[in-house]
Amino acid sequence: MKFVQALSVLLVYGAFCGLIVWRHRQRVQAAAHRAQALMHSAVPDSSAGRSLWWVVHASQTGQAEALAEQTAQALHSAGLAVRLLPLGRLRREDLASMERLLCVVSTYGEGDAPDSAAAFVRACMEARDGDGLPELTRLKVGLLALGDASYARYCGFGRALDAWFQERGAQPLFERIEADRMAPEALSRWRVQLGALIDAGNPDAWALPDWEAPPLQAWTLRARRHMNPGSAGGPVHHLEFVPEVGDLPDWQAGDLAQIEVPGAPGEPRDYSIASVPADGALHLLVRQTRRVHADGSDSPGLASGWLTAAHDHGLPLSGRAMLRLRAHSAFRIGGNAQRPLILIGNGTGLAGLRAHIRARLIPAPYPEPTTKHPLQDAAPGSPPLWLIFGERHAATDAYYREELEAWSAQGLLRVDWVFSRESSAAHTGSRPYVQHAVRAAATEMRAWVRGDQHRPGAAIYVCGSLRGMAGEVDTALRDVLGADVLRALADEGRYRRDVY
Repeated sequence: MKFVQALSVLLVYGAFCGLIVWRHRQRVQAAAHRAQALMHSAVPDSSAGRSLWWVVHASQTGQAEALAEQTAQALHSAGLAVRLLPLGRLRREDLASMERLLCVVSTYGEGDAPDSAAAFVRACMEARDGDGLPELTRLKVGLLALGDASYARYCGFGRALDAWFQERGAQPLFERIEADRMAPEALSRWRVQLGALIDAGNPDAWALPDWEAPPLQAWTLRARRHMNPGSAGGPVHHLEFVPEVGDLPDWQAGDLAQIEVPGAPGEPRDYSIASVPADGALHLLVRQTRRVHADGSDSPGLASGWLTAAHDHGLPLSGRAMLRLRAHSAFRIGGNAQRPLILIGNGTGLAGLRAHIRARLIPAPYPEPTTKHPLQDAAPGSPPLWLIFGERHAATDAYYREELEAWSAQGLLRVDWVFSRESSAAHTGSRPYVQHAVRAAATEMRAWVRGDQHRPGAAIYVCGSLRGMAGEVDTALRDVLGADVLRALADEGRYRRDVY
C-alpha cells in the first residue's frame, strides 16, 4: 500500500512538473513564432542582407525586450523584413553582413550590461582588434538606451555599446536616445526617428501603436504586517493586495509590481512580487527607507513611507493603490522548472526568492505551509530547493521564518540563515554574509550545480541589494564554481539575478 501511495505521489509530481515545462515551452514557441513572423517582407529585395532590419535587445527586467518587440512589429507592419533577437545571441558573422541595426538596451546597476548581453560583451566588446572582429563601416545603427538618472553611470551600457559601434566604424542612423525611467518624451522621439526611416512613399503602412505602459489598475491593501519589530535595520512590512474589481490576474514567480505613489505621478516604483496567484493575493516585502534633508533631519522615503503607513499620510488598510504587473523574464523560472534551485539573497530580496519557493511548493491553493503537501514524500535525500538568506539578527530579521522552517522540517527546503550582527560574529571579529556561506558550502554548491544521473544540475537565482551583496556573491560563485562554469550557467539561463 505504501509503495502504491508513493508511486501515486511521484506520478502527481511528475505530471505537475510536466505541466510547468509544457507551459514554458508554449511561451517560448509563441515568442519564437512571433519573431519568425517578423522575418517576412512584403517587398523582398534580391539581396537578403539589404532587405533585412535587425532589432536586438538587452533587457534585465523585460522593458527593453518589450520595446524591441514593438519596434520590430512596427517595422514589419510597414512591409520590412525584420530579425528580432537578444543582443547576447548576435554573432560576429551577423555583424559582418548586416547593414541596418536597431538596439534597445538597458543598463544594469552602475553601468553594467544586463546578464542577457554578457555573451556579446565577452565575444565582441571585450575582444581585441586582432581577434577577428569585423569592421562595421557598412553598418548603420540606431540605439535607444534605457536607464535611471539616479545612478552615477546613467545609461552606462547603452553609451558604451554606442561608443563601441562607432569605434568599429558603424554610422549612427540618428543620435542616441536616452530614456530616464521610460520617459514618455524619449520614447516618443524613438518613434519619430523610426517613422523617418520608413519609406515616405507608403505613409499608410506606417501606423505605430502607442507605446505607453499598460494602464494602472486599482488594488486594495488587504493586510499589512510589521516583520521586524525591534530590528536595528529599517522597518520591513509584508503587504497583501487584491484587485478592487475582478479576479486576481495571472503572473509568474520573478515578476514585478509597479506602484504609483502619491506625489510622484508618472514614476511608478518597482517591487519584487513575493507570492504566486495560488496565494490569493499579491504579496510584497517593503523596507521603509529614510530621506536625509539639508538641515540634517530625515523623513520616510516617498514610496516606502507611504506603503508602510509610517506617517499620517500613508496608505491605510483597505485603501486604494494604483498598480500594474510587469513581466520580468530575466528572473522567471524559464527552462529551470525541473531543476533544483539555489536561491541566494538578503534583506527584502527574500521577496523574489519566496515567490520561486512558493511556485515550486504550492501548485494548488494550500493556504498554510504546514499543510501536508504531495511533494513531501517525493523529495528523498537533498531537498530540491536551497535558500541562503542573510540579514542582521536572528531574533528580529528572519522574515517568513515559520513557513520556511515548516517546509524545511518536511524535507522540502534547505535553509541556511546568515545573520551578520549576532554575538558570535562580534567574537570572531568579522561579520558573516551570504557570500561567506556560499564559500563555506563550496563542495555542496558544486555538486548541486553539476547534478548527477538522478537529478539535473541546479539553477542559481540571486535577489537583493546591488551594492555589496550581488557583486560579492558573484565573486564567491566565480571562485567556487569557476569563471567558465558561471559564464556557461548565465548563457544557459541557469544563473539569474534581480538586484537593485
